[in-house]
Amino acid sequence: MRASFLSGLPSQVIEAGCTHVMFLRAEKGVFIQRHGSLDLPPHRINHAAHMQAFLKLGVKMVVGINSTGSLKRGIAPGSLLIPSDYLNFCSPATIFEDRRQHIVPKLSDEVISLLRVACRRAGAAFHDNGIYAQTQGPRLETKAEIAMLAQFADVVGMTMASEATIAQESGLVYASLCSVDNYCNGIADAPISVEQIGEYAGRNIEKVMSVIRQILR
Repeated sequence: MRASFLSGLPSQVIEAGCTHVMFLRAEKGVFIQRHGSLDLPPHRINHAAHMQAFLKLGVKMVVGINSTGSLKRGIAPGSLLIPSDYLNFCSPATIFEDRRQHIVPKLSDEVISLLRVACRRAGAAFHDNGIYAQTQGPRLETKAEIAMLAQFADVVGMTMASEATIAQESGLVYASLCSVDNYCNGIADAPISVEQIGEYAGRNIEKVMSVIRQILR
């Protein structure tokens, strides 16, 4: 799904991490669709290649746009959330496969502040200081998993935590704007459906991109 103001930008390709990454270049920013043209499932996304591509293109700051499910009834589908921290229950994400190297993982306070200001300028209401929990995918979570996660986090997704870690290891500052596209399994009375998730994601895309426009001013 591509926002309207990106539709006129031609696709370009750059070699990064022994693969090729497709990107769009706007006047003041670069856009990478993390799922690629093949719509890769979340567990097959090459976050390291994307960050290497950003570095080769001269990017220093990354804003992730992440589709999420809500773990709290008070965070309704159709809303936005800016995480301040994350949990990752997946296999480790790292670019350091052959040597010992540690980071203290965190989201960038600078980018979080930028997102807050951009949301306010765009007139987009948002939930602040959220906790993002990442699960493996591609399946959605069981009700028991959601009941556990809801004690510690506000939204759940399958990409942001790994992406944030790889970005930080690569020397890029990173934070995320989350589109809340559904209530998680068991949070609301109605059953969850993939069609519903897609519907709310479609509704939120222009709201999200209105925030990005403010960042690129």
